[in-house]
Amino acid sequence: MTICLDMMGGDFAPLEAVKGVRDYLTEAVDPALLFLVGDEAQINPLLQQHQIPAEKVRVFHAPQVIDYNESPTKALKEKQQSSIAVGFHLLATGKAGAFISAGNTGAMLVGAMYSIKPIEGVQRPTISTIIPKDNGNTGLLLDVGLNADCKPEHLNQFALLGSLYAKHILGIDNPRVALLNIGEEEGKGNLLAQSTYPLLKENSQINFVGNVEGRDILLDKADVMVCDGFTGNVILKMAESLYEITHRKELKHEYLDRFNFELYGGTPVLGVAKPVIIGHGISHAKAFSNMIHLAQKMIATDLMGKMKASITPNA
Repeated sequence: MTICLDMMGGDFAPLEAVKGVRDYLTEAVDPALLFLVGDEAQINPLLQQHQIPAEKVRVFHAPQVIDYNESPTKALKEKQQSSIAVGFHLLATGKAGAFISAGNTGAMLVGAMYSIKPIEGVQRPTISTIIPKDNGNTGLLLDVGLNADCKPEHLNQFALLGSLYAKHILGIDNPRVALLNIGEEEGKGNLLAQSTYPLLKENSQINFVGNVEGRDILLDKADVMVCDGFTGNVILKMAESLYEITHRKELKHEYLDRFNFELYGGTPVLGVAKPVIIGHGISHAKAFSNMIHLAQKMIATDLMGKMKASITPNA
C-alpha cells in the first residue's frame, strides 16, 4: 500500500507535514509506504532531523508550488512540476493508492475531477464534514461547499455516498440518513427539499429517516445529513468559528474539543475513482497524521470500489 502526501501544501509546510509523517509512522501498526512530494532541498534535512526511517518513505522532487491565490486550472496546466500536479500523476498512473494535500483546495478539486475523474454514474462528487454528536457519537454532513447549487438527484447520490462512508470508515452499521430541512414534516422546505424527499424515501440503498432541522444537527437524530453545499458550508464555517471562540476564551470541555478539525485530518472527495483527501491550510502535525490514517483506511476498505458497485451508471 502506498500513500502520496504533498509536503508543500499548507501554511506550515513542509515542517508540520514531516512531523505528521513521523507521528503516523510511530502510531501505525502496519504503516503504508509514503511517497513524499515536494522540494528535496527542504524536505530531506527535515526527514533526517526528525529521524524518519528512509525505508518507510520515498521522496519525489517537485520544485514548484501552487499558491493559494493562483487559478487552479491554469496553475495545474502551467506548473506540471508542482507538488500537487506530481501527486496527481502518481495517483492517476497507479503508483500511489491515495493522494493527500493541504494546499490549494481548488487545484485539488480540479485534479480530482480531471486527473482521477468521477466514478461512472456519479453526477457530482461531494465533500463532507464530521459532526460531533452530544452523546459522543459521530455524524456526517454533506455537501459542505463543493456544490453550492444542487438538484434533487445530486442530493440523492450524496446520501448514498455519505451512507457508504459512514458505514465503512466511521463504522456505523446501517447509518440513518436524513434530509436537512426547516421542518420535520414531509412537504416542508424549498423546492429542492420538497423534490429531494421522495427520492430519498424511495431509495432502497439507504436507511432514510426523514427530515432533521438545524437544531438536530448536533443531536443523535441521524448519522448522515444531506444538504446543498451552500447550506452545508455555512454550517461548517459557523462550527469552526465556535471552536475558535471557545478555544480563545479558554472554555474547556471534552465535547468542545471534538470540534477541532485536526482530530479528523481532512475531507475526502467522495465520488471520484481514487482516494483524494483535502486538508485545511492551517493543518499541523496531528491533522497530517490523521489524514494519512484516513487514506490508509479508505484503501484498506476499498471504499471507492464499494461506491462504484453501488452507483448505477447514468442514474
